[in-house]
Amino acid sequence: MTDTFSHPARPGIWRIAGQLSRTQYWLFAFLGLFVPFAGWAMLSASGWVDPMFLPGPWSVLTRLTSWLLEDDLAGDALISIYRVAAGFALSAALALPLGLLIGAFRPVEALLEPLTDFIRYMPAVAFIPLVMLWLGIGESAKISIIFIGTFFQMVLMVADNVRLVPLTQIEAALTMGATRFEMMRLVLAQSARPAILDTLRITMGWAWTYLVVAELVAANSGLGYAILKAQRYLKTDTIFGGIILIGVIGLVMDQGFRWLHRRLYPWAHTRG
Repeated sequence: MTDTFSHPARPGIWRIAGQLSRTQYWLFAFLGLFVPFAGWAMLSASGWVDPMFLPGPWSVLTRLTSWLLEDDLAGDALISIYRVAAGFALSAALALPLGLLIGAFRPVEALLEPLTDFIRYMPAVAFIPLVMLWLGIGESAKISIIFIGTFFQMVLMVADNVRLVPLTQIEAALTMGATRFEMMRLVLAQSARPAILDTLRITMGWAWTYLVVAELVAANSGLGYAILKAQRYLKTDTIFGGIILIGVIGLVMDQGFRWLHRRLYPWAHTRG
């Protein structure tokens, strides 16, 4: 009689908190990207939808090629990347220390968190008239819209990251006589860094979602501007191309954040 307990079943990839090899991960990732595009190609080729409303992948690829060779796609992409990066960097430069203070000190939390909550529910697009009135229609106005769309969310998420630092670490530092500044710099900031990097990755995605809103402000270049311009002339291949290109750039940035997280905090990616 075979001893069924002598050879425990090998954990499968579908178990809770299971592991995937790198090859398996990329196979699933390819499948997740391929299936929607294949469905799009089949639907557009079926003829059920007018190509004016749903151009096929080949039409979009052709438009992207002509956009690159004839209509300065590289320039549009670079100016949009600059606007997103500048607005995001400004948000991070202010939100990181402010979030640290809110997460560390209850009086600061009571003073600033309700105000931050109040403002973050206001749609960024509603600020466009004020931004144009105060800053004009230059690059600073576009960067400000992206800043408004990401800053208040980022502050609260960083504050939550700091609050999740284990109390035992704080008590141990206090026992050893750490000052408030040392507590913030050496305990709270250090312990919360992996979570804060994830917060930056998530809010970078939000920054890209506000790009089209930002480029409503009297823009004459950029991917968002090109999408809005194409809408006026029913150039759906340009709209699809611009949206896909924003998605590709965002995916590259997201993978860059993931790589940096794995490189800096490899212990956070191991599961017992």
